[in-house]
Amino acid sequence: MRAIDTNVLVRIITRDDPRQATAADAFIANGAWVSVLALAEATWVLVSVYGMSAAELATSVRMLLDHEHLTLQDPEVVEAALENFSAKPSVGFSDALLLELARKAGHPPLGTFDRNLGRRLDAEKL
Repeated sequence: MRAIDTNVLVRIITRDDPRQATAADAFIANGAWVSVLALAEATWVLVSVYGMSAAELATSVRMLLDHEHLTLQDPEVVEAALENFSAKPSVGFSDALLLELARKAGHPPLGTFDRNLGRRLDAEKL
């Protein structure tokens, strides 16, 4: 299975460049794998560059999880991060993803200087 990077994910979601969106669709037509790193980078770009709201970002991540041609790395971790992010958007999606990855790996608590993240179960504000 092929893998895709951050830019391809952003094109699939935003459709802001028709030529690149078409190329992305063609590339993933037979299936593609999305790493959690590419997903985290894409969510940062969508918020920072495209100004997506928390609700729009959650919808975009859900679309990727449900996409017929995409296989996300650790989809159960992404799903848990999405649930936590949707419940408390003040904890960014990338931070929610980091926390869920630490939980899955059996390495909580997640040390952080972030006040909002530090309030989450299995996180510790330093």
